[in-house]
Amino acid sequence: MLQGKTILITGGTGSLGKALTKHILSNHPEVKKIIIFSRDEQKQFQMAQEFPSNEFPQIRFFIGDVRDKERLIRAFKEVNFVIHAAAMKHVPIAEYNPEECVKTNIDGARNVVDA
Repeated sequence: MLQGKTILITGGTGSLGKALTKHILSNHPEVKKIIIFSRDEQKQFQMAQEFPSNEFPQIRFFIGDVRDKERLIRAFKEVNFVIHAAAMKHVPIAEYNPEECVKTNIDGARNVVDA
């Protein structure tokens, strides 16, 4: 099913995104490309160290935020499957910053669907 396909993972540098990347690469080495979409440059750099391009040429890193629909539209070009894993998940932080949580978890999810 994934042979020759391109998968984009929003929140790709998070714990779920990294686990999904490992799972896909282990169980579907025939995948064409995995695009790691996240807004955290440092986490993308760290993940690139875990998945060096000489060993995992199918991984690409794409800086972006699910709050930015135009960036999502650009990232989704020629993508076959999207796994939406971007979210604010720490309840105390979300309670203290409810507007930011809504922007990411609700508006961001809407942007993913629209894109």
